[in-house]
Amino acid sequence: MAPTTLTPAEAHAELASHLVIDVRAPGEYAAGHLPGALNVPLDRLADALTDLRTAAARQRLLLTCASGVRAGKACETLQLAGTDATLLEGGTNAWTEAGYPLERADDARAVWAMERQVRLAAGGLVLTGLLAGRRFPKLRLLSGAIASGLIYSAVSDTCGMAAVLAKLPHNRAGSEDPQSDFRATLAALRG
Repeated sequence: MAPTTLTPAEAHAELASHLVIDVRAPGEYAAGHLPGALNVPLDRLADALTDLRTAAARQRLLLTCASGVRAGKACETLQLAGTDATLLEGGTNAWTEAGYPLERADDARAVWAMERQVRLAAGGLVLTGLLAGRRFPKLRLLSGAIASGLIYSAVSDTCGMAAVLAKLPHNRAGSEDPQSDFRATLAALRG
């Protein structure tokens, strides 16, 4: 079943009645998120299911990411776990395009959106495989492997490269202890 969605205008009008959960990587979240949003990265969603269910009993959940794809997956996961959540149509990209403000961490540095990072990494690896393959023909297999991964990503609507990139240091918030940040988010969800 497809999740319930809100347009940015609807979400803006109803923001006070929702608890906003941003499922992007901590670095993306720190660079700009909806006002009052809490960060539960998609790869940590399973660790937060109980606390999200507790929060959803008190207040409606509104899930977002950059474009809505990751938040859509999070909504599906929550629905399978028996917790209702609403999806922000178009994510934070649509939110900012509609002229609504984002909050940023004081020490936030500019972090590219995950989709842009994936395009850079995939393109760089394909080009490397093709160029290096001129001298070492077996390295062309790298380009083939990346192409296969991109096809699988499109068919399955998942992205292993994004999962790997999300773990890199530049995608983590500026905090010294990301675990502490996540524990603080879980405590906020418990109320």
